[in-house]
Amino acid sequence: MDYLNAFWVGGLICALVQILMEKTKLMPGRIMVLLVCAGAVISFLGWYEPFMEYAGAGAGVPLLGYGNILMKGVKEAVAEDGFIGLFRGGFQAGAVGCCAALVFGYLASLVFRPKMKG
Repeated sequence: MDYLNAFWVGGLICALVQILMEKTKLMPGRIMVLLVCAGAVISFLGWYEPFMEYAGAGAGVPLLGYGNILMKGVKEAVAEDGFIGLFRGGFQAGAVGCCAALVFGYLASLVFRPKMKG
């Protein structure tokens, strides 16, 4: 049942994003920022953990999950360092994901030889 919940929740998130891309004039970058901010807000409200328990990877893998990770890092850093944690927490929590995206993106570019649109 865990796999089924992850599949339909992740698919629903992707379908809603696809509808946003098709029916609005929002650019993909803005939709991505919207998803990260929505994940951070849902995490701040305390709703993300129950959502994650139900949906598993369907909630953790999309950009909503990245917003959750950033907010968790900020909460922990603020608890440890106070005000300065607002600036440190998000960077520290999101560093692994950003580094992995850069490294794997570079490796993929070596394998597939991307070309510029022209």
